[in-house]
Amino acid sequence: MKKVNDKQVLLPQDELPREKLLTYGAEFLTTSELIAILLGTGNKNHSVLEVADLLLNKYSDLSTLAKTSPLELSQIEGIGTAKSVRITAAFELASRIKAHEVLKKKSISSPQDVYDLVISKVQKENRELFILVLLDTKNKIIALETISMGSLNSSIVHPREVFRKAISWSSAAIILVHNHPSGDPGPSKEDKRLTKRLFESGEILGIEILDHVIIGSNEYFSFKENNYI
Repeated sequence: MKKVNDKQVLLPQDELPREKLLTYGAEFLTTSELIAILLGTGNKNHSVLEVADLLLNKYSDLSTLAKTSPLELSQIEGIGTAKSVRITAAFELASRIKAHEVLKKKSISSPQDVYDLVISKVQKENRELFILVLLDTKNKIIALETISMGSLNSSIVHPREVFRKAISWSSAAIILVHNHPSGDPGPSKEDKRLTKRLFESGEILGIEILDHVIIGSNEYFSFKENNYI
C-alpha cells in the first residue's frame, strides 16, 4: 500500500513489485517480484506475479531458466515473444557484468577468474564448447577463442588447432576451458586424456598450459587446483 494524503491506497497487484523496488530497493524484492517487473503484465487468467511464479515453478532454478531459449519461453502461457526476449536479455546482461569485471583486471589469477570470464558464453549452451584463454607473459588476457562446439573428443579438439591459435596470437601461455551441459564439472576420462595430450604438446612448443577449467552448473573444476597438471 502507498500512503497518499494520510490515506492508505491499495495499489493494483501488477504495480506492487515496481513500487516496492522504488521504495525499498531491488535487493528487497523476491525473485518472483524481480521477474514480474521484467514481464510487465500478466494475462487474462493470471496476474503478473502469478505468471512469474508459474515460470519459476516450471524451471528448477535461475541457472536453468537462464539456459532456456527465448523460443521455448515464448510458448509458456502469459510470456510470449516480447517477454521472453526481455528475460533472455536480462540474463545476458548479468553474465556480461562478470566477464567485464575480469576483463577490467586484464589478467587471470585464479580459476574463479576464468569462470567469471567465460560463463556468459557457456551458461545457455546445451552443447560443449571448447575455449582458449590466450595470455601474455604476465598472464594478461590477449583474447578468447572458441575452438570447437559439440562433444569433446580428440577428433574435434586437436593440438594442431589449439596451438595454431596460440602461435597466431603470440601467446606465452593458455588456459583450456570447456563446459559440461549436464551441470557436473567433474572431468571424464576423455577430458583427462585430452588434457594430458595438450599439456605434452605445449611443453614441446614452449607454450605453457596453466590450467584446464571445466564449467558446470554454478561451479567449476580446475585441473591445476586438483593437481592433475
